[in-house]
Amino acid sequence: MDLHALKVFQSVAEMGSISGAARELNYAQSNITTKIQQLETQLQTTLFYRHNRGIILTAKGNLLLTYAEKIFQLIEETSKVMKDDQTPKGPLIIGSMETTAAVRLPPLLTKYHHDYPEVDLTLKTGPTIQNIQGVLNYELDGAFVAGPIDHPELIQKTVIEEELVLITDTIHPSLSSIKDIQTRTLLVFRPGCTYRINLEQWMHQEGVFPNKIMEFGTLEAILGCVSAGLGVSLLPISVIQKHVEDGNIRYHQIPGPYGKVRTVFIYRKDTFMPTSLIKFIEMFSDERSVLRSSITI
Repeated sequence: MDLHALKVFQSVAEMGSISGAARELNYAQSNITTKIQQLETQLQTTLFYRHNRGIILTAKGNLLLTYAEKIFQLIEETSKVMKDDQTPKGPLIIGSMETTAAVRLPPLLTKYHHDYPEVDLTLKTGPTIQNIQGVLNYELDGAFVAGPIDHPELIQKTVIEEELVLITDTIHPSLSSIKDIQTRTLLVFRPGCTYRINLEQWMHQEGVFPNKIMEFGTLEAILGCVSAGLGVSLLPISVIQKHVEDGNIRYHQIPGPYGKVRTVFIYRKDTFMPTSLIKFIEMFSDERSVLRSSITI
């Protein structure tokens, strides 16, 4: 099979049009069309349905796209294997929850960068669901997410168990029940965040419905708005420790099943592990005392 034609097919499928693939690959539309026709002739099947608004994949086209993604992923993995001389180097892309990145990872990343300066380490933050998809789609080499994770294609390593607490402004009275905050605005990360899921499940279990929900993209924004009295949130106690000590916010403990969350590191089972990733996993396994910094509140 012509790999060039297969790459053209993949681009057309992903862009959803001949013209889009032509722009993406910087080819003439006629060349794209010819490549698709040649591939259809070789495979003796129709890969796209053509209509006035563009094209859509046939059932066979969808099947070929799945195999094409596997083929090109295997080619990329083969290249990595051939280039890996057991010296940590090259790109390493790690995903993380915003809170873990802010509180737990700085010492680890600093040490890793110092020990392996040839590794081009990139950290991308986002909610757990986004990070899981990033690993599954080969966009991330690994990620720190809220666990446990039960997925047949992923391996997980437990990093730490966090205690979650409800946080309010300092003038908020002590809580006797979740109903005490039913008129308050919930300040949360976007959908897919485990802390948000825990808070919403707890409120649902107690028959409490939030008055309003506001979504934020950063930890600092949530903490600042809670301190100002805009609303309440649910976060790990490690994240809010300094803010409590400084007198900016107040925390309230919550019931067991909703007050604990495990942070795990996930990576794919079926892909080659570069030396850079192996050393990263070894380092955070050895440095768990750093990741599990003491909580003195």
